Amino acid sequence: MALLKVKFNQKKRVKLAQGLWLMNWFSVFAGILVFSMGLFLKIELRKRSEVMDNSESHFVPNSLILMGILSCAFNGFAGKICYDSLDPAKFAKWKPLLKPYLALCCIFNMLLFFVALICFLMRGSLDSTLAQGLKNGMKFYRDTDTPGRCFMKKTIDMLQIEFKCCGNNGYKDWFEIQWISNRYLDFSSKEVKDRIKSNVDGRYLVDGVPFSCCNPSSPRPCIQYQVTNNSAHYSYDYQTEELNLWRRGCREALLNYYSGMMSSMGAIILLVWLFEMSVMVGLRLLHTSLESIANPEDPECESEGWVLENSLKDTFKSALENLKKLGKFNQVEAGAEGAEGEEGGKTPAITTVS
Repeated sequence: MALLKVKFNQKKRVKLAQGLWLMNWFSVFAGILVFSMGLFLKIELRKRSEVMDNSESHFVPNSLILMGILSCAFNGFAGKICYDSLDPAKFAKWKPLLKPYLALCCIFNMLLFFVALICFLMRGSLDSTLAQGLKNGMKFYRDTDTPGRCFMKKTIDMLQIEFKCCGNNGYKDWFEIQWISNRYLDFSSKEVKDRIKSNVDGRYLVDGVPFSCCNPSSPRPCIQYQVTNNSAHYSYDYQTEELNLWRRGCREALLNYYSGMMSSMGAIILLVWLFEMSVMVGLRLLHTSLESIANPEDPECESEGWVLENSLKDTFKSALENLKKLGKFNQVEAGAEGAEGEEGGKTPAITTVS
């Protein structure tokens, strides 16, 4: 029994073709939307590529751009088919291409669904990328005189101000690295010498943070240095008092920003996928209803359209049998080639008479 079997007359076929033509052009605009989302996400990721460890995060925007282009191409072509289906003479040239085209549409829709899932599942990969990238970026914060790294200070400062964050996981991350350049340290000072000597790696570590970690909304002037020294500040206890520094780490801030963006895009792509699936089903019904016309010279006669010629179970069994036959055919060919090789390798015996 055919799946989703529907009876059509000429009026219904014309309405279906016209409706599909309109839906395909809506799908073209949806493809442009998907392409635009991928381009926007790629630009946003490139803005902060300095604090990302690798380029794996660009897999999602690249996939969106590709799917957007394919959607425009596939749906534009389908729109042309639907338009020509109103004229039997024009539709005749498309008949041989419809089955391969519908098979390509199935593959395209599977890929589109996969891209939508990836948008929701990229959080873990993005988390590790940001964690390592921010860690490296903070190490290069002081290298304002080093070619290729001189921009890192500005990048980190602007990032912390824009996203209201501090450090990788929190403000204490700055205590573990030397973020002040040696050119601004007085090496004749006893305090500087003692701090450098007390560190195994010879680094100048302080319990301070860059100015960009300060929260301008705090009523108290920013405590940027000696953050953990209660006696250095009046009426201050860093363990109990609400610090006037951003408490959230930049990794969490960026992760929430990009994850939220990708989740929204994933939801939009799922809606586009559902729309594309309905267009593909409609195109299949149009294709089968036109092919099943009993008398092609009488276009007004009734016909039947279906999505699958047999039930889902029977179609699945048939596909499995075809795959098994294909596997057996390959085995027979391989066996025949091996037999030919063995025959060719045999050396005919020569008897000599003395």
